[in-house]
Amino acid sequence: MIIEFKMPKMGESISEATIISWLKNVGDFVEAEETILEVATDKVDSEVPSPVSGIITEIRFQKDDVVAVGTVLALIDSEVGSHNSQVGSQKSEVGSTSVKKEEVVLKPQPATRNPQLATQNPDAFLSPLVISIAQKENLSLEEVQSIQGSGTDGRIQKSDVFNYLKNRKYPIQSKPTTQNLQPRSSYPKPKINFVEGKDSIVEMDRMRKMIADHMVYSKQTSPHVTSYIEVDVTNLVNWRTENKEKFQEKHNEKLTFTPIFVQAVAKAIVDFPLINVSVDEKKIYVHKDINIGMATALPSGNLIVPVVKNANEKDLVALAKDVNLLADASRNNKLKPEQVQGSTFTISNVGTFGSLMGTPIINQPEVAILALGIIKKRPEVITTEKGDEIAIRSMMYLSLSFDHRVVDGFLGGSFLRKIGDYLEQFDTNTQI
Repeated sequence: MIIEFKMPKMGESISEATIISWLKNVGDFVEAEETILEVATDKVDSEVPSPVSGIITEIRFQKDDVVAVGTVLALIDSEVGSHNSQVGSQKSEVGSTSVKKEEVVLKPQPATRNPQLATQNPDAFLSPLVISIAQKENLSLEEVQSIQGSGTDGRIQKSDVFNYLKNRKYPIQSKPTTQNLQPRSSYPKPKINFVEGKDSIVEMDRMRKMIADHMVYSKQTSPHVTSYIEVDVTNLVNWRTENKEKFQEKHNEKLTFTPIFVQAVAKAIVDFPLINVSVDEKKIYVHKDINIGMATALPSGNLIVPVVKNANEKDLVALAKDVNLLADASRNNKLKPEQVQGSTFTISNVGTFGSLMGTPIINQPEVAILALGIIKKRPEVITTEKGDEIAIRSMMYLSLSFDHRVVDGFLGGSFLRKIGDYLEQFDTNTQI
């Protein structure tokens, strides 16, 4: 019985994945649930197991191919899986004579096009990759929007653009427009001075390329504004110092500052729900769930954003468990697709690297991101019963970058101040 091995669904919003490597070849025998393929999405790398035991008789896509969810990747003959005594001989026969190893690639049907722009979709989402391809091929915005998308909800994918280019005879004759995919500068691209024998060139890896595309897309999409405040977290720091060992003994979990920060942010979002939104053209999507993403550095130096789901519904112990689990999975490259999806607001603890403060870039399609600077002791003037006095206090800068299309200064500033209030007014009687 021939079984179709398909690209599995990698998450709610994931429509395609890139093949990293095959761990098995044509003619190899695989056990059910044995990993045979590694794939990557714009969120995370994943291992894909075989659905059955049997021999791989055909592989249709190769390394670096981008494949849509549900597409047949390979064929597996499961009959041999039910005849264990014949596995060796059948595997040998398949590997030597009965299987042709030519690569077979299923090409999507060419997208149809209406020369009069009848299929133009001005609201179509254009990914950074599609925009990059369009810019290289000198496609106008109208021409890209006229392409029929084969992705989820008609989303235009890379394959749709390439198929359109392959079958296009003449570019669309549209009315002159000043609207481009990206503002073009007349300033010439600066030349890089490269010294042979001294300087070196390092190719970006796949994840770094995606991060670069995402950052450029965010800056082009959202007009960024950044606000700053300084907060006194002395009471919070003293409480954690006194309780972190007890917390570890009682709950077998480390008590870092991150779950405390997440808790304060979640509370502030409840107070200002219009921070917890996404923007799509002229529509604002207000999210009920409060899912806090944590910008986290991977061992490779790249960045990923695991997500604490429903943070406003969890106490400090539950938040600590979630944060530690996600941090550990990040360090060991064990994050699952669902653990890096669905964030509605992101925090970035730049203080971890010793930074005083930062100006973070918004994690699209969110509308704000919080940076937390280093906690540093210094002399401050405080008001006591005796009057103004100088005391040693633990101080920290917070910075909020927000999308000025939908978040104005009053909302952004009030939200940031509320986070600061929750941190400064931390209840030192909190039980662990």
